[in-house]
Amino acid sequence: MTRLAIYGAGAFGTALAVTYARAGHDVTLWTRERAPEIATSREAPRLPGVTLPEAVAVTDDPGIAADIALLAVPTQSLGDLLDRLRPDAPRLVSCAKGIDMGSGLGPATLVSRACPDATVAQLTGPSFAVDIAAGLPTALTLACADDAEGEALQSALSTPFLRLYRTTDVIGAELGGALKNVIAIAAGAVIGAGLGDSARAALIARGFAEMRRVARAAGAREETLTGLSGLGDLVLTCGSEKSRNFRYGAALATGAAIDPEMTVEGLHTARGIAADATLDTPIADAVAALADGRLDFAAVLDTLLARPLKAE
Repeated sequence: MTRLAIYGAGAFGTALAVTYARAGHDVTLWTRERAPEIATSREAPRLPGVTLPEAVAVTDDPGIAADIALLAVPTQSLGDLLDRLRPDAPRLVSCAKGIDMGSGLGPATLVSRACPDATVAQLTGPSFAVDIAAGLPTALTLACADDAEGEALQSALSTPFLRLYRTTDVIGAELGGALKNVIAIAAGAVIGAGLGDSARAALIARGFAEMRRVARAAGAREETLTGLSGLGDLVLTCGSEKSRNFRYGAALATGAAIDPEMTVEGLHTARGIAADATLDTPIADAVAALADGRLDFAAVLDTLLARPLKAE
C-alpha cells in the first residue's frame, strides 16, 4: 500500500483520489476550502454525483506525509501552491496541463525548480475526470527524466483500469498536454460556428503539425507528441463537449456566455505561444486574437484560409 497525498480537490484530483482509494492505497485529499464539509458529506463539489470512498481522508492541512504527492491544481495556481507549501514526499507528480504564464515553464519543470531534491514526474494524457472516477479504462503518459524512478512511479500509480505508459521526455509530455488545449479551443470554435466535421478534421491535422513544430523548437522529441500525451489527448479534447477548452471555443464563436470560474488552460497557452514571434503558429495566434477581441471569428477564418498554399 502506497501513501498518496493529492493536492487539489478539483475534478481530476477527486477522480484520482477515488481511483486510488479503490485500488487499496492510503489516500489523503487536500483542499484549501470546505474540507470539514467534504469529509462529512463525502460529496465532491467539482465532480457532482461522485461519492468519496470512506478510505479517502480529506484535509485542509498541507502537512501530509506521503510516499508520492500528486499535484492536481491548475497550472496557473501551481506556483502559488508551491510558494505556500512544500509537499512532504520524495516523489512529486504534476497533474496539471499548460504553461505557467509567470515563468513560461511547464508544470513539471516548475515543480522541479521549486523542489530540487524531489523526484518529479508529469502525468498527462487523454482523460476526463468523470471517466476515471467511474472506473472506465484510461491510459495516460507518465514522464520522468529518471527512467528507473519513472518505472517505480509507473508501477505504483497504475491500476487495473488506469494504465500508465512512461517516457523520459518531460518537455514533450508537458507540451503535448498544453498545446492540445489550444487546438481544442479552435476545434470548439469551428463546430460552434457551424463549419462542420470536415473542417474540424482539417483543423486537428494542421493543429497537430503546429504542435510538433513547437515541440521541436523546444527540444522535445517529436515522437512524444504522437503518443497519448499529444495525439491521444488532442483527439479526446477536440471531439467532445466534456472538454472545457472545446466548450470555451464554441462559446467564443457563438457569443454564448462563458462561466468565469471555468479553467481554460488553453487560453493562457495560446497567448504565451502567440507572443513568440520565432514560432510559426497560425492556430495559436488566431485563438489568442479571437479570445482577446482583436479579431472576430469571420476575420480569423479569413486569415487562416488566406495562408499560402504549400506542400503538406
